[in-house]
Amino acid sequence: MTAGTIDSGTQTPAVLIESPALDGAQNPYTFPTTKLKRKQTQPGKTPLVLVACGSFSPITFLHLRMFEMASDFVRFNTDFEVCAGYLSPVSDAYKKVGLAPGYHRVNMCSRAVEHSSWLMVDPYETVNTDENGQPQYVPTAKVLQHFDHEINTVLGGIEGADGQMKKARIALLAGADLVMSMGEPGLWAPKDLDTILGCYGAFIIERSGTDIDEALSTLRQYEKNIWVIGQVIQNDISSTKVRLFLKKDLSVRYLIPDPVVEYIEEHGLFQEPNPNKSRSRTPEVAAAGPSSPKPAKG
Repeated sequence: MTAGTIDSGTQTPAVLIESPALDGAQNPYTFPTTKLKRKQTQPGKTPLVLVACGSFSPITFLHLRMFEMASDFVRFNTDFEVCAGYLSPVSDAYKKVGLAPGYHRVNMCSRAVEHSSWLMVDPYETVNTDENGQPQYVPTAKVLQHFDHEINTVLGGIEGADGQMKKARIALLAGADLVMSMGEPGLWAPKDLDTILGCYGAFIIERSGTDIDEALSTLRQYEKNIWVIGQVIQNDISSTKVRLFLKKDLSVRYLIPDPVVEYIEEHGLFQEPNPNKSRSRTPEVAAAGPSSPKPAKG
């Protein structure tokens, strides 16, 4: 199977699913294409679409910087031309600690990329349900197949600089911790790894504290489809730390985009459930401010 294609037997069908609006109401699902570059400007390049799957609870500046770092890397080190970047928030069925409802996460991501010329949010994962209408987890491999189907089958690909339609390369964008998990025996299904790394490929952002070389040593059969991007300016902001700050009533300004801060305040997300509960400080926030509560406002 060549990179950027999918087996017709496993192709994700085009189905009508529901997408949450800003107020949580449901609308018919539509694959977002408003910022997708439909025609290339660089002759001889292969169109590339970057997809980041994650909780984004909430989205941080690091999530957004990953796309910019990848875009720079692609321009200077590959024969690809980036045509779009997509955030794909995980389904509520993931049931991760601190996971806000899907429509809130979609809305926060949408506000974060509102002024970007090439980043979009696809609610596909968050609105996928089973036959009983319950949230259904979508494996990363199937998410990439979904993008492949929507862009290369439904839209017919991307028009090249020469006027000919070309198949877009779909690739996963992720942090080094994801590759670390892929290198752990038995954690990922071999079939999924073959789809993600063998069929599509991944651009990986290095993070401090991770031994990416060790992880890659167990994934050598996919090394031609894995691009490692170094962080020139180290950034270790995480959604987990942001949630911890919010629970401690500490400011998160300049850790996450202002529109996301405002959305969190507007909807009271990630707050300490019991206001009378003792607010003992943890090592992660010990140096962040005084022990007295501090509002999450600038």
